[in-house]
Amino acid sequence: MMTKFFGKCMINLWICIRYLLSGGSRFSHALSQAAQISFDSLVISLVIAFVSAAVIAIQVSKQFLMSGAEAYIGGSIAIVMIREIAPGFVALAIGARAGTAISAEIANMQVTSQVDAIKTLKVDPVGYYFTPRIIAAAITVPMVVMIAEVVGILGGMLISHATIGLHPARYINSVWLWLNTRDVYISLFKGIVFGILIALVCATQGYETKGGAKDVGESTTKAAVLSTVFMLLADLIINLIFYL
Repeated sequence: MMTKFFGKCMINLWICIRYLLSGGSRFSHALSQAAQISFDSLVISLVIAFVSAAVIAIQVSKQFLMSGAEAYIGGSIAIVMIREIAPGFVALAIGARAGTAISAEIANMQVTSQVDAIKTLKVDPVGYYFTPRIIAAAITVPMVVMIAEVVGILGGMLISHATIGLHPARYINSVWLWLNTRDVYISLFKGIVFGILIALVCATQGYETKGGAKDVGESTTKAAVLSTVFMLLADLIINLIFYL
């Protein structure tokens, strides 16, 4: 069943690419979707990044201090945040908030025959509804990921200073020594892939909805689950390609 759904997602993605290349999508539509997808999810994403980094700092600070390796705390937290925590948790937060909203909105259009009305105007509903959302997510999710990385690293610094008295200069020096631009590029690439998956999977699930209000709710739940599963699989594949 998931294979069949993934096939539908790929077909819809190809339709969106053709729709974009034909000049059917407007920048203003993508801009309005960008605000709904990422800007509205910014606060919760940054809170999650800060708390995650704080928890990691609490867990490792004392152990590193006991082994005389406190100089590596900043670098360790930075690597974990950039490689996995920031892109993964931000995508999950945006998927839970904005992805479900995308699915519910398109599902509601489907069950209220708004999609059929678009078809009567000889407009491709997949290209018209999906393309602005995919573009917006692909552009803005990496931006949120980058901000979350900065917030997470600074959050780790504050907690390390508060728990074991680690001087911020030693923490930042460790971050700069361990930080690799390649990891930053990969994390932004993850953000692009995750953003596309969130918009594509949730929109496809909403588009496949049939029935009434009850089915809209069930479709929204399925969209959240499917987007999470596909993002985790994509994360695994990306890590196998770049870090194996």
